[in-house]
Amino acid sequence: MARSDDLYAVPAALPVPQDDGACAHLPGRRWPAVSLRSTRDRRVDLSTIDANWLVVYCYPRTGVPDREALGGTAAWNAIPGARGCTPQSCAYRDHYAELQALGAEVFGLSTQDTEYQQEAAARLHLPFELLSDASLELTRALALPTFVVEGQTLLRRLTLIGRRGRIETCFYPVFPPDADADNVVRYLREHAAPGAKV
Repeated sequence: MARSDDLYAVPAALPVPQDDGACAHLPGRRWPAVSLRSTRDRRVDLSTIDANWLVVYCYPRTGVPDREALGGTAAWNAIPGARGCTPQSCAYRDHYAELQALGAEVFGLSTQDTEYQQEAAARLHLPFELLSDASLELTRALALPTFVVEGQTLLRRLTLIGRRGRIETCFYPVFPPDADADNVVRYLREHAAPGAKV
């Protein structure tokens, strides 16, 4: 059964999420030593990543072409900030070369299991890994904001930018989701080390 909407577009007139302060505690925090399974069948501990920048975009749940959104499309679209995971991931794919050139390592993070994420990574041709926090270990360690739909705990959409083992800044709420990668590129350019190629 095909979806009744366009999975790859951000609909007009979505409710805009408001900043409720749920991420104010994150800048300055060290990445916790938590091992997460990735879509490349390996374990990733963000606290050990050696890169100029570490970009982790957290999203609720990518959709699939043959299945309606969790709870139904209308109900999903009505949740501020829920809709747009696929366009957000595609934007990171499209900006990936720029992000790499700026010295950034990129990961997507959700609470879906790895098998679910692997379908999205393959279908969307993502050149970076998606990480599964299905056990909520990282979510709890960093006290990331969540919401629940049909008994499933999902991450609110936010993007963490880290450097030298710490979270430097957090974009929250992220809206519209398909503009997130461009905003991250702009941030990295503006905060590049003196003399760095941008």
